[in-house]
Amino acid sequence: MRDMSSLITTHNEFSGAAQITDEGIKDHFKKFDPIQAIFELVWNGLDANATLVKIEIKYNELGGLDYVSILDNGEGIDVSNIDENFERFNESSKKHNEDKHGSHGKGRLSFHKLCRKAVWYTKRHDYNVVINIDGNSIKQFNGSYIEKTNQNKYLTAIESGTYVELLGPYKDLPLENKIIEKLSKEFGWFLAINNDRNIYINNSKIETPLCDIYKDDFDFQNEKFKIIVIRWNEKPTSAKSYNYFIENKSRVVYKEYSKFNNKKDFYISSYISSNWFNSYNHDILPIDPNYNNTRKFITAINNKLYSIQSEIYSEFLKKYVDKKICEFEEQGLFPRYDNLPKEYAEFREKHTKELIKNIYLADPIIFNSLNKKQKSIFIRLLDRISVSNENNYLFDILESVLELSPDDMKRFAGHLQRTSFEHIISTIEVLQQRELSVHKLSEIMEKRYKDVGETPDLQKIIENNTWLFGPQYTTIGAEEDTFSRIAKELKKQIKEEVSEADIAEGADIEGVNKQVDLFLARKIPSYDSQGNQIYKCVIIEIKRPGVSLNKKHLYQLDEYAEIIEKHPAFSSQKMRFDLILIGRKISREDKMIHQRLSSLKDKAELGLITDSDRIKCYVKDWFTIFDEFRLSNDYLLKTLNTKLDNLSKESTEDLVSVLQTQPR
Repeated sequence: MRDMSSLITTHNEFSGAAQITDEGIKDHFKKFDPIQAIFELVWNGLDANATLVKIEIKYNELGGLDYVSILDNGEGIDVSNIDENFERFNESSKKHNEDKHGSHGKGRLSFHKLCRKAVWYTKRHDYNVVINIDGNSIKQFNGSYIEKTNQNKYLTAIESGTYVELLGPYKDLPLENKIIEKLSKEFGWFLAINNDRNIYINNSKIETPLCDIYKDDFDFQNEKFKIIVIRWNEKPTSAKSYNYFIENKSRVVYKEYSKFNNKKDFYISSYISSNWFNSYNHDILPIDPNYNNTRKFITAINNKLYSIQSEIYSEFLKKYVDKKICEFEEQGLFPRYDNLPKEYAEFREKHTKELIKNIYLADPIIFNSLNKKQKSIFIRLLDRISVSNENNYLFDILESVLELSPDDMKRFAGHLQRTSFEHIISTIEVLQQRELSVHKLSEIMEKRYKDVGETPDLQKIIENNTWLFGPQYTTIGAEEDTFSRIAKELKKQIKEEVSEADIAEGADIEGVNKQVDLFLARKIPSYDSQGNQIYKCVIIEIKRPGVSLNKKHLYQLDEYAEIIEKHPAFSSQKMRFDLILIGRKISREDKMIHQRLSSLKDKAELGLITDSDRIKCYVKDWFTIFDEFRLSNDYLLKTLNTKLDNLSKESTEDLVSVLQTQPR
């Protein structure tokens, strides 16, 4: 027996009410966005097997929203079951059908979030009907059967369908491009697997959002299955990852959550289609004779699907983590190694990044739950522990916080060890190359210094081996035209003539005059001791090998520093200068250079003779530079015990050629 809300029919008219109060209906939709009313009506059309849905939005002369309409070519509204379609709220006939998407009978009433009235024109093979609902009494509906000639003009040319008109809008909608974007997110997955379905808004077709589509087939017990997995670039409207089981008529018979739900920024929709699903019953009971065989099929399907999804996730995670490491670097989360030798600093930086990358790959949640400050602290602690004598406990710490199985933890540990080993090998190779370079340069400066200056490309040796002057100069880059040009022009202001007093023991003035001084000037983005960004301006002058450094050269360096200090182009407070003067040796007769070196010994910077706010000056000789390299790398060099060949039979030209091209 029906209650007071039952359908009332009089001749060609009918009316009724939803089994809930107006206030109850509005309470259900209080968090609904107005545009979701359009979504619900589009879904109603697709649920009615429409292959085409057209949305039209009209604006008035003042730019305000005039009306909205939704047309579909589906099966139309079944008026014979009007109680199922309009009376029941949260209890529509769709609720036991996974292929239906409307909100269990309530979607049709969401229109009141956007406008004051809705009119449904519907057409089936045997009747034409119009239904009205007013937003002021939203639970009430009134309908009537109409003649074919009175049907809405948009339905006359199609066999069946529904046209919904939303009138009296009182809320605004986003701009059309934003509506298209939202429709794409809401319906993209459905359109991706149903090529015969189309949605338009004001004649613009709704396309599937950016995604990657993976396809695979497999057989099980003579049944064929097709798998489509879609990975969305952006979060879909539902934000849930489902596995959909589809029978041969493209109807979804069951859906379940994927095992890859709640993976950060990873969104997939998976579709498994087969004739086997035509008779599938998810609620089959254990007492049913087909129960065990059905379970076997579902297990095989899920295992195959999980294998495919795991590969997709692994590929996604690698790219995602690389992107996150770059973001961490941009945010300044990694430690700085300004006070460490350049080679070791590079090793530490690579090592720490790989460590963080491997932890992220193993368990992304550990970083996703941390704020910026916590990430920075965590990364710095791992950096310190990984190179300390307590690093054996690193795996114990990680094992206690990472949510990994024993097998995953074992693989993770092995990968970390392999990565660290690769970095060690890389560091050793660089060190060996540099040891050979020092060996050959020592031969040149000790025994070939009188003729090496006649080789026109000696400059390339210096440009290729700037690490010799200190780890901070390992990669000083190419010339910066303006800076280099001005620095060289200013250098010409200083008169430099070679006298007998400058000639090194064993050399003659004629030979020395054939040699040239070498000059490098570079401007490098860097940081000061407080972490502020600056330009490090490096100017290196290398005196010709036949000259011994003395106080005259020291005065010339001081004069050059003074000229630079006063020049407008170099007046920026963001510029810091390192002026480095290098000679084969310092004259034994000279006292001034040694006094200046001694006066700044407390600064613990080899060769420092001037230390002002913006300019530092250094004087170094080649043999001190060579010894500095050997002493700072003493332990590793002794451990490597590289056999260094006797170079006496090699020509100076060959030695120079190798030094010009040998990797840094």
